[in-house]
Amino acid sequence: MSLTNASPADAAKAAKSASHILATLPASARNDALTAIHAGLTAARDEILAANARDLELARKAASSGELSQSLVARLDLNKKGKWEDMLKGILDVQDLDDPVGKVTLRTKLDDNLELERVTCPIGVLLIIFEARPEVIANIASLAVKSGNAAILKGGKESTESFVAISKVISEALDKTQVPNGAVQLVTTRDVIPQLLDLDKYIDLVIPRGGNELVRYIKSSTKIPVLGHADGLCSIFLEQSAKPKLAADVIVDSKTSYPAACNSLETLLVQESALETLLPVAAEALIAKGVTLRCDAKSKAALANKLSASSSEKLVDAQDADFDTEFLSLDLAVKTVSDIDEAIVHINTHGSKHTDAIMTSSSELAERFMASVDAAGVYWNAPTRLADGMRYGFGTEVGISTNKIHSRGPVGLEGLMIYKYKIRGAGQVTAAYGEGEGQKRFKHERLPL
Repeated sequence: MSLTNASPADAAKAAKSASHILATLPASARNDALTAIHAGLTAARDEILAANARDLELARKAASSGELSQSLVARLDLNKKGKWEDMLKGILDVQDLDDPVGKVTLRTKLDDNLELERVTCPIGVLLIIFEARPEVIANIASLAVKSGNAAILKGGKESTESFVAISKVISEALDKTQVPNGAVQLVTTRDVIPQLLDLDKYIDLVIPRGGNELVRYIKSSTKIPVLGHADGLCSIFLEQSAKPKLAADVIVDSKTSYPAACNSLETLLVQESALETLLPVAAEALIAKGVTLRCDAKSKAALANKLSASSSEKLVDAQDADFDTEFLSLDLAVKTVSDIDEAIVHINTHGSKHTDAIMTSSSELAERFMASVDAAGVYWNAPTRLADGMRYGFGTEVGISTNKIHSRGPVGLEGLMIYKYKIRGAGQVTAAYGEGEGQKRFKHERLPL
């Protein structure tokens, strides 16, 4: 990885050239680079966390004056809830995954001595634009190197010290390997995002990591394909047959384990027949964790009759906008629905196609919900927080995609691959094939992989 203040065009050209070399390196060379990155980051832990602490100090001051959101500050903290350890583990997890490059996914005999193959290959050059989240550098570097892609990273000013410290370590590590240093670059020049987004000649895919304002801006400002999501508006439907404690545990974990995450719960849909039975159990558990419940009239009335006076203080009247809001805080919108059909319609209308879940004892209803909800992740009796590349076994992720093409959900190695077709022939010409006199048909015989 190189820290560069080169012009965006020069950085992109260098990344493109490096991508051609990286794509041809054997898996052993790419894995050796990951070993070096892991060792370098492990040795530099104290230095990097000290740099991160300096970023956090400035970010907290900015948050206290209203310049930054508290959710962004939470994402910036590299030493929070095992984030550092997870970052390092992710590098080794990616290293242990099968090599994604050069896998044959289709073989067809077109004719004698004329065979077609479809083979996986890297996308090329990735542009990752991100806010906070210093661990993104290590995540992206690992996935890019393993998948044979070059990467250009542009981070937000709020975490500059962390980015620079991590980048220097990774750069020194790559210098000891066969991976070109220019294969992973951190652009330090300010105000260059518009120029980078114009470089569709060199950059093959943009991956934004940040709030919906950033993502929407990128999607509207480039011809380069964009992989990502603007909102993480996740919902859970609490159906009348759900087991009370199981449902409460899952709902609490979805909302409170990391409220600033894009896979945290933002809307709880409660079946009307469960208002008096299931909702109070979940509400008490949520309130005990400091959650404020933004309730519609029916759910608030049901809870007011069941909760203690102190707990009832955490109930507020929901506004229509609450059901379209990604709070990223200890706030949860609660809405009453008559049945599963109304829940599905609500999610498909107001959701962000990220991750949604149903709490129920009915396998029939669960399967119907998972088939009908239009989202990258649909779960049964499981927390939305499971939407994560590491938890899926991808090692780590470059982000979560709500796209309808190429890659969807947590994007790991597979999502960073594309494919090419190879044909091996013996001088055959297309004029020899057809339905006319003297022509022959293609055999189109499937061959084993």
